[in-house]
Amino acid sequence: MSIALSSPSEMSRNKIEPVANEESDTKVILQSDSDQSRSSGFCGYLLTFFSFLLVFLTFPVSVWFCMKIVQEYERAVIFRLGQLLGGAKGPGLFWIIPCVDTFRKVDLRTVSFDIPPQEVLTKDSVTIMVDAVVYYRVFNPTVSITKVENANHATKMLAQTTLRTMLGTKSLADILKDREEMSEQMEAVLYAASKNWGIKVERVELKDVKLPTTLQRAMAAEAEATRDARAKVIAAEGEMKASRALKEAADVMSQSPSALQLRYMQTLTEISSERNSTIVFPLPIEFISSFMKR
Repeated sequence: MSIALSSPSEMSRNKIEPVANEESDTKVILQSDSDQSRSSGFCGYLLTFFSFLLVFLTFPVSVWFCMKIVQEYERAVIFRLGQLLGGAKGPGLFWIIPCVDTFRKVDLRTVSFDIPPQEVLTKDSVTIMVDAVVYYRVFNPTVSITKVENANHATKMLAQTTLRTMLGTKSLADILKDREEMSEQMEAVLYAASKNWGIKVERVELKDVKLPTTLQRAMAAEAEATRDARAKVIAAEGEMKASRALKEAADVMSQSPSALQLRYMQTLTEISSERNSTIVFPLPIEFISSFMKR
């Protein structure tokens, strides 16, 4: 005796509900067809019969207790006398038998949660605090209900332990430079572990890496010393280039004495534009000696 209020198309589904665009990622088999046809025994059939009889006697009031609706982003996993009944139902309208059927709703939307700051010892023996955010969704409602007690909590715990384990194999420099690569690796590790729970980890992002205060000061001092060294090198290179330019200018002026006089006149013009009350204008000895000879 087989009793169900679902449509024939729904009853013909296997216990694994195929999800669009997930065939390559989901190869989970709940049970064989022989498990699906398990008998509830005489008591189960008797209880189901009386439940149908109760629905029939209280019709149409009982319709409101049999009719259930799930949203577009939800699925309903139905249990009849404790046994899984087909695949997940929804979205839309579905029917249950009071006193016999129970169901649980599963949200298929993407969920995000923050991984609390984890104290991690890196490969080069540096203690840091790292926190991250994980985005995941349920792609197989039936598995997420039947295979794990609390899929959401299990995913959070798995993310915390995976974060500590993965960062422990990296040096501080790798963590600070290759955040994107580490996020991709952590995403692959989490999905490989959570796909058997019907969970797909879509994205993992490292939010912040907090360094100890002493290490921050040491890194700041190192960076400042590096910048000072670069500044001194740049200043020295500038002085060298300026001296070469002055040498070339002196060679040009030595070939033409009048150029030196024009340069003095130009300098006097620049000084006079500043409106100073006193102007000291030195004259070269060679220039004065030329007048003394006359």
